[in-house]
Amino acid sequence: MPGILEYQSGDTILHRTHPLVKLLLAVSVCAGGFITQSLLFNLALLLLSISGGFALGMGRKIKATLKGAGSLCLFLFLVQLPFVRSGRTLIPLPFGLKVTDMGLRFCAQLGMRLLGATLPLVLMLGVTRLSDLTNTLVAQLGIPYRYAFVVTTAIRFIPILFVEMHDVIEAQTARGVELDGSFTQKIRLIPPLCVPLLVSCVQRMENNALAAELRGFYLRKRGSGYRKYPLNGADALVLTVCAAILAIAIIT
Repeated sequence: MPGILEYQSGDTILHRTHPLVKLLLAVSVCAGGFITQSLLFNLALLLLSISGGFALGMGRKIKATLKGAGSLCLFLFLVQLPFVRSGRTLIPLPFGLKVTDMGLRFCAQLGMRLLGATLPLVLMLGVTRLSDLTNTLVAQLGIPYRYAFVVTTAIRFIPILFVEMHDVIEAQTARGVELDGSFTQKIRLIPPLCVPLLVSCVQRMENNALAAELRGFYLRKRGSGYRKYPLNGADALVLTVCAAILAIAIIT
């Protein structure tokens, strides 16, 4: 889990693509999945993301994302399915509930949309350095540096928090805290697990805030960046793919 959102070095076309173009591609795939009403196109976008991830050498990230997000989608599928009453009844259930053909379609499309919105963002972060994304958001979109910094820093801290949570669990286990048990026992474990993590997060935030201030964080302007990100032929190809995805999504 900690490595899902981390940058993975490489020399593929997407690695060399402009950071904003990669962001636009991820947003186009996500938007296309929610715009279209076609199950086949949703499935095609999902397969495109999965095959693209394996082609980029990110098979481990794809499998981990499918395992985590897929479990959530399956849970939502099972919970939502009996409550969709429109359509032809396929399986009658107790208490007036039923499984319909429209319910199956709606829940299946919901699951594919959620997976289709998760995988492109994971792949985009895997081929884009957060520093490059921050610089382009500030220099070319004119977003204030403090806002772009907050977004990218939050993404950067997610894997760090997972590592620290793992360390807290190991430390509490070594002290004799039993992490297995009933639901009520797990509720009681929230303070011994969350309080150390919260204290660690506050300390890290204070240290990072002090370091950023010493480096002139509040003096950063739109033209302060020294790196340039020119567009190339690969960017034009990716932009064409983005336009095609959105056009097909609107048509279908």
